[in-house]
Amino acid sequence: MLINALYFINSLLFNFCISFYLISALQWYSYKLNRIVFHYHKPLWHLYFLLCPYLMFLAFPLYSLIYFIILAPILYFWNKSIDKKLIFTSKVKWFFVFVFVYNTLFAILALRFSFLFNLCTLVLALLSLKIYDLFSKIYYKKQAKSKLNRLSNLKIILITASFGKTSIKNFLYELLKDDFKVYKTPRSVNTLMGIVADINNNLNEQTQIYIAEAGARLKGDIDEITRFLEPQICIVGEIGNAHLEYFKSVDNIRQTKLEALNSKRLEKAFLHTSTLKKEDEIITLYDDKISNIDSNLEGLNFEISFKQELHTFKSQILGEFNAQNLCVCILCAHYLGINFESIKKNILNIKSVEHRLQIISKEPKFIIDDGFNGNFKGMSASYHLCKLYQGRKVLVSPGIIEVSKEENIKLAQIINDCFDLAIITANVNAEIFEKELSIKKIILKEKSELVNTLAKETKNGDLILFSNDAPSFM
Repeated sequence: MLINALYFINSLLFNFCISFYLISALQWYSYKLNRIVFHYHKPLWHLYFLLCPYLMFLAFPLYSLIYFIILAPILYFWNKSIDKKLIFTSKVKWFFVFVFVYNTLFAILALRFSFLFNLCTLVLALLSLKIYDLFSKIYYKKQAKSKLNRLSNLKIILITASFGKTSIKNFLYELLKDDFKVYKTPRSVNTLMGIVADINNNLNEQTQIYIAEAGARLKGDIDEITRFLEPQICIVGEIGNAHLEYFKSVDNIRQTKLEALNSKRLEKAFLHTSTLKKEDEIITLYDDKISNIDSNLEGLNFEISFKQELHTFKSQILGEFNAQNLCVCILCAHYLGINFESIKKNILNIKSVEHRLQIISKEPKFIIDDGFNGNFKGMSASYHLCKLYQGRKVLVSPGIIEVSKEENIKLAQIINDCFDLAIITANVNAEIFEKELSIKKIILKEKSELVNTLAKETKNGDLILFSNDAPSFM
């Protein structure tokens, strides 16, 4: 009996350790198993936390407690060091329930037949999680769709783009909130099930306008969201090579983003010229209506041409590229009945979206947080903006994630022209920047070193730009 209990405890602790690492990795990559197999940024972690433990278990099944004594502290300190820790959602909790159930079952079978049965625990737990996820999605989607059907007067605005989605969503909300009861998806929620959960949990039945953001990693992702929401207004922002690793070509990205036009209830669409669509009664191309953009560290001025009239707008928002983001919001707000004079007043009061060219402080160090800006065009524009600063300029960045090598090489050339010091915070592009940067550079081995590095290497009067952000698993 004691041996049986010991074997059960051994196998349970072993499986819980493995499961903790695996479900953390899955959560980072949106629970896509193929992504943690083929697109994982720290493959050596698989060796440390999956392969080696399994080999140890196969070699010493009755003594795996010894390995647990070693592995558990390593996992503890590993989890403490990473910045995206496991969130214990109901999905994660069910996964551990499945692990416990199958571990109990296979521990019994292992005593009668072979300890190799225990190796099935994780596989069946993942399969059960997939089945649970499938039925959960059906139930919650049906619940959310029923709620939308009840809100017959609700106007839905769907926003998608390669970059700038969240900024457009937040700017548009600020322009509409005084005239309508408006609700927007929180933070960067942009997947179908994220939107479904938001509708079920947060959408008030008095809402007049619902603004939703749609992201994609595969063809059909935007179409799935579009057919579920059936928005009356769609905004398709600039098309670029964000997530090129998954889509393989910019044309594939473009076709996926244009799935937003598949709505049966589509009344109006505001599109960037990079969509390669032409204007008609429904489609308005917005970025070619902007002119005379003046961007500096104090804000942004620009003009919009509308029905052969020029309208001038001023904003405290930083970044030349934000003129486009603001422009589409202005045109959309005007389409919904708000006059230009009211919009001009509201534009003046809009503040930077959090982590998007957000000024944190001007003294003693000029600190700008642009951590959510992760595309070449936006990042390079922010670098040229920083070049206007008269003092020493410091960049903190991992570079661009999930794009071709050439994009980061081009970015390095701009960094050389605009900054005095570059601190590279992720391994994913370290080799490129080591070779391409000619200015003083510091490439961190661990992101946790950043605070001490900034204290040591920067001084009062410096401008420090935090550009893009990569989690420590990259």
